[in-house]
Amino acid sequence: MASRSARAGIVVLIATLVVLLGGCFGGGHAVGSPEHPAIPVGKSSQSIEWAGTTRTFNVYRPQGLSDAAPLVVMLHGGFGSGAQAEGSYHWDAEADKGHFLVAYPDGQGRAWNAGSCCGNPSETNLDDVGFIGAVVAAIKGQASVDAARVYATGMSNGAMMALRMACETDLFAAIAPVAGTLVTDCSRARPTSVLQIHGTADASVPYNGGPGKALKVNGTPRVDGPPVPMVTAAWRTIDSCAAPTSTTAGAVTTETAACPEGRTVELISVADAGHQWPGGVRGPILERLGLPQPSTALDATDTIWQFFSQHHR
Repeated sequence: MASRSARAGIVVLIATLVVLLGGCFGGGHAVGSPEHPAIPVGKSSQSIEWAGTTRTFNVYRPQGLSDAAPLVVMLHGGFGSGAQAEGSYHWDAEADKGHFLVAYPDGQGRAWNAGSCCGNPSETNLDDVGFIGAVVAAIKGQASVDAARVYATGMSNGAMMALRMACETDLFAAIAPVAGTLVTDCSRARPTSVLQIHGTADASVPYNGGPGKALKVNGTPRVDGPPVPMVTAAWRTIDSCAAPTSTTAGAVTTETAACPEGRTVELISVADAGHQWPGGVRGPILERLGLPQPSTALDATDTIWQFFSQHHR
């Protein structure tokens, strides 16, 4: 029979293994005990209970992540998913270089309630603002996250959701909507750094506003929002920015406004680019939706991270 000290050692060993292995399966807990596993290195999938349903999200944690790491929340587009966004926009590779965490939440029914768009989440007024806040809280409970360096980006419907998050919460130090527009009330927004990226030939979310072309899927909502430059102008007002300056390099025009307390509002327009994530991968879902090949004039992911890295809450 094993001695008391040996049995105690076995218990400690088992507890340690639970912590190490549990991170592959756990969700929404604090760090440091078998019941509250830390986020493992690499890719992991998690779930939390929210508003009476089980909601899911993926997390990527690079090797050698330091304490108080930044966190980027990447919101997929309509008909996409967290896994699709992770595969299409190369945020994992960017996190390896920049040493930050990435979260990929899944919209219910592959969509987000960004306001007047999109699909069932909008029609049922699903609390996606609360869900995304809960995802951030769950990750903070499992990793050392710098609360002053939490960011949100998104594609299309996910971009609209990122804008809604900035309009209704102060969770993010900066946001970066790609191929999206504002489809919710933003009259009570707090100052936030904003980078918008949009193709001038976007037919689904028109650069100049108005109803967009429906995608090649039955029941696809037609987005009807304001012109993209008008959204940027609204954020310059919210942030009390100076007049913007503009530069053009090839197909890319960048309009930048400096704002108090180090904030920035920026619009990057990609000439002749359609509804896409510039520098991303088209993939089978985007092919099925009839979307064009992404422009190579800009690496949106790297551009967004460089913008985020310059802004703290």
